[in-house]
Amino acid sequence: MESYPVVIIGAGVAGLTCAHYLHKKQIPFILIESSADVGGRIWTDKIDGFLLDKGFQVFLTSYPEAKHILNYDSLDLKAFRSGAIIRQNKRFVKLVNPLKEPFLAFSALFSPVGSLPDKFRILQLTQELKDLQEDEIFAQKATSTLDFLKSYGWSEKMIDSFFKPFFGGVFLERELNTSSNFFRFVFKQFAASDAVLPAGGIQEIPRQLAASLPANSIRTNTPVKHINGSTVELISGEQIQARNLVVAVDELASAGLLGNKIQPVFNATSCIYFSANRSPLDTDMLVINSEEQGLINNLCVPSDIAPAYAPSGKALISVSIVKKHSFTEAQLVEKVKEELVAWYGNEVLSWQHLKTYSLPQALPAFPASEPAKKNLKWNDTTFICGDYMAYPSLNGAMATGRQVAESIAASGR
Repeated sequence: MESYPVVIIGAGVAGLTCAHYLHKKQIPFILIESSADVGGRIWTDKIDGFLLDKGFQVFLTSYPEAKHILNYDSLDLKAFRSGAIIRQNKRFVKLVNPLKEPFLAFSALFSPVGSLPDKFRILQLTQELKDLQEDEIFAQKATSTLDFLKSYGWSEKMIDSFFKPFFGGVFLERELNTSSNFFRFVFKQFAASDAVLPAGGIQEIPRQLAASLPANSIRTNTPVKHINGSTVELISGEQIQARNLVVAVDELASAGLLGNKIQPVFNATSCIYFSANRSPLDTDMLVINSEEQGLINNLCVPSDIAPAYAPSGKALISVSIVKKHSFTEAQLVEKVKEELVAWYGNEVLSWQHLKTYSLPQALPAFPASEPAKKNLKWNDTTFICGDYMAYPSLNGAMATGRQVAESIAASGR
């Protein structure tokens, strides 16, 4: 039987981050992953020359954990233009971010999205959060995001036309039941960050982390059957003994391995990719839909941001849905195309469907009642990390991975 000081189950961002810090502390480990590659939910498929991220995802450059362990230059990050194109009343309105484009501040203040006081409240909250640390934000009493927005004084029009579709796309729920503290954390990151895509797809982030680890320290295609104390039994029948065990899989898989009788709640999304001969957009922005009757929540053209996402002469269209529906995949694609024809005309009829990702467990739900910090230590030898142990984001996953590595190092086991 093989034996290691640390066995990490799961090569998503949390597990890879834990491995990164263990390696820095010169603590030997083995990282085992059931699938063929690293990344977990941070995954990119290559189909017909297109790079398809598994669900629409962006990376925020001001994430504090990421700045410590990622090489941004090597990722060749490509930035969205700050702001959004908002679909309302059957037309498009461009809302630029005056903090990033000060020369357009005047036009931003007088755009039809929200009132003038609404715009000033955005600047006010940005200033309030500017110098607050993550722990300070999450230590405050939480409400739902919707209740926070109302109590802060934003108008119903601003909430409906901007906050619900934009942050509904971030949280994957437009009711904005998500914790107000998480909203404030994400709001701060968007205000301070560029929203970017790695030139080679979102999976380049976990692949970069994996590349920095010792050779042969990651075993892919290695599914775990069950855990018995500190012994890990693989589907193959092989057993691995761990002095310290780190469970770094998603919440549902973690509960199964640990025998934790919980029923985790997730927010779902569907992401549909189309190939087109040209982009329908004239700027590198996200399009968000404030019209309640539509299925589409947001649309972007990743190849406008990072050209390698599509073959030469083609454009990649990404469409995200967060509303609950009962359509089959074929019906969903047809319904979405019908909406897009109303947006961009009959040229949409020539767009070719590439792939639909239906992700019922896309993100852990994070209501106001959810604690921002959970005990990462399951027992004396077993630890848990993942974004669901903090808050649903890449930064949350990295934070828990780092904290588990520090706990193992401090224990001296």
